[in-house]
Amino acid sequence: MLDTARLNRLPAAPGVGFKPQHFAAIMEDAGPVRWLEIHAENYMGDGGRPLAQLRALAERFAISVHGVGLSIGGDQPLDKDHLARLARLVGWLDPASFSEHLAWSSHGETYLNDLLPLPYTNATLTRVAEHIDTVQSTLRRPMLLENPSSYLAFAESTWSEPEFLAELTRRTGCGLLLDVNNVFISSVNLGFTPQSYLDAFPLSRVAEIHVGGHDHDADDHGAPLLIDSHARPVAPPVWDLLAEVLARTGPCPVLVEWDNDVPDWPTLRDEACRAEHALQTVAVG
Repeated sequence: MLDTARLNRLPAAPGVGFKPQHFAAIMEDAGPVRWLEIHAENYMGDGGRPLAQLRALAERFAISVHGVGLSIGGDQPLDKDHLARLARLVGWLDPASFSEHLAWSSHGETYLNDLLPLPYTNATLTRVAEHIDTVQSTLRRPMLLENPSSYLAFAESTWSEPEFLAELTRRTGCGLLLDVNNVFISSVNLGFTPQSYLDAFPLSRVAEIHVGGHDHDADDHGAPLLIDSHARPVAPPVWDLLAEVLARTGPCPVLVEWDNDVPDWPTLRDEACRAEHALQTVAVG
């Protein structure tokens, strides 16, 4: 039996994605940041500076491990070697949270540096649920599954994304990581309102929230196209949407993602301060 209480071990406070160049600054002045996210695949080695820094950080901050390479949505069994390395990391670190993406990133022996979409069908639902069960039984803890940023919709889909995620939580007991930036991006790209998405989303299963920056582009017909770049400050409408989400969920761990064109620590800390303000507003309200 999975310990579902462990879905909420992160503090309902701001977090940031850890970058090694910020280590000294974070240890000196973390500002409002009370937890850090790491990408699992960067810490699967046997030693060296990355693990030394992680051990030091884990003494002062709650740690969230975010996987990017399991290919949860893939049509093949999960890579046993990759899962074993992940289990070793999670075993000694005992992070407050582990999460992965509703996406696929491998085919056969080929691993793609991207998180690719999948159709929301009964067959996909069964396969993804089996993969989640495998992860949770291997790690001996419940995981969180993140909603993707979407640039297209599959004609063969028979489930909406919120319904698909809700059914996955029912079948597997997993929790959800709600990426607010991804909701906004998908709403613009696919032509729906974020509010309609949230109305259908199983918010009671949300244990972690992400916000991040995106880039503006256009498709072949000149229509707006948003790209999930994590390369700039969080856009004002995403902050507004975060406020709407928190008004529905109450205080929740909120992570600021900034993975490309990474700024200096004061700039990232200022973004965390904005997340803290959003959390304080809902707590007071």
